[in-house]
Amino acid sequence: MVRMFRRESGLDGFTIPWFFPILYYMNHRFLPPALLLFLLPLVSPGALDLPLRQIEDDSSFRISLVQDWFTGMPGRVINTPSFIHTLPGGGRVQVRAEAGRNEFVVILARERDRAFPYWTQGSWNLYRRRDDGSPVRLQIFLRSDPYVYVQFRPLDERKSRMDVVLYDAYVVRDLPIPIAFERLLVVPVEEILRAAGAAFPLRYFEPHPDDYQDVRNFIAQVRQRLPELRFRDDGAMDEEGRYVFIDTRKAQDGPGGLNCSGFVKWVVDGILRPLTGSRLPIEPLKAPFGSRGSSFTEPYEKVRDPFFGLDWTRNLASRANSILRASDFGALQEIEVQKAVFSSIRIRRDGTSSLRTYPGFLPNTGFEFEGLHPLLYTLAVDKPGWIYLASVSDEMGPAPRMRQHFHVAVLAPYFNERGGFQVAVFESAEETSFAGFKARYPGHFINLVRIPVEAAFAP
Repeated sequence: MVRMFRRESGLDGFTIPWFFPILYYMNHRFLPPALLLFLLPLVSPGALDLPLRQIEDDSSFRISLVQDWFTGMPGRVINTPSFIHTLPGGGRVQVRAEAGRNEFVVILARERDRAFPYWTQGSWNLYRRRDDGSPVRLQIFLRSDPYVYVQFRPLDERKSRMDVVLYDAYVVRDLPIPIAFERLLVVPVEEILRAAGAAFPLRYFEPHPDDYQDVRNFIAQVRQRLPELRFRDDGAMDEEGRYVFIDTRKAQDGPGGLNCSGFVKWVVDGILRPLTGSRLPIEPLKAPFGSRGSSFTEPYEKVRDPFFGLDWTRNLASRANSILRASDFGALQEIEVQKAVFSSIRIRRDGTSSLRTYPGFLPNTGFEFEGLHPLLYTLAVDKPGWIYLASVSDEMGPAPRMRQHFHVAVLAPYFNERGGFQVAVFESAEETSFAGFKARYPGHFINLVRIPVEAAFAP
């Protein structure tokens, strides 16, 4: 059996060494948009952001910038020194310009921790062409997160087009709003959002950190117990607490350990044992769950076990939801993530980017890995207090090639105490990074089932 369970932001035209963003930040105290992707691990988004209605309005100040910054000749704007302006309420804004090959950007950066990152809540980025100075797009950061913003592009003399972008996914795309682009530059943000009406998804810009205390506690408790674990191929802990092999149920010799499947079971046991007093038996977790497979895959089920990870995670989530909620909540439609709120996504590869349609959920397969980050962001906002069991799959193996669910993991998306979005990843008896997890499986798919977390954790 197979169980190897072991921005459209930024400027174009930059080629820089890896260490330059760090030096630049130290010397200049702000981050040009083109450098964000190099420095993402160093930033900590979500610095106790305010509700949108409490962001200090700077529209009067923006009116004063129209001639010199918003419509001025490109060469003159690019060479104009930056300056800092203090708003009536005390907030400070740095105005500066950064140039790329074909575009330049006028940045109105709000202050954060005595620096002026372009993505601080309330900041504006106006992109213009270098040849004729015409406007290209306007980004407004309503949260202190470089990957969460609203974006506007000219449509006609009376209208603009609005996008809502979350981690390169467009939850709103090309929404016409009845405000000319030139007027967008000088009106209050509140007026702009009011023009968008109910199409603007406010909830994705105002998460409440207190709603994620249970998830943060769960993560801390799992981390505390990790040092006592070790990896063992095909290893799991049975209902009696013995380390056994999943395939044969025979006891392990020597130090016991867990593979990725056994580890995910260990996590779910830790959630359920405080309520049930027992661990889950192994054999029922291997049973087929839902309508998956076909006459083509049936002959290979014993030889290649293509659905092992899918069945394992579904059975775990079904049992957990039946215990934690009610028996009816163990059904597939209750436990499985089968919808994404976005239908287009920007794909970045080899220094280029392209916008394409996102296929969404595929039955018994899940979602493309490219959309995992925005998917988890929207899930965290829409369903705080949940974690996800993931089954990774790809077409592989000798002829005939077929999709195999070969790895499972635990994903815990949450907002920290400062409001920054993060994802904890636990797999194969250790914690790994979310960035590494995403990069490890290009072109793969991931199926997600959900489990609510409880305060106690005792595997």
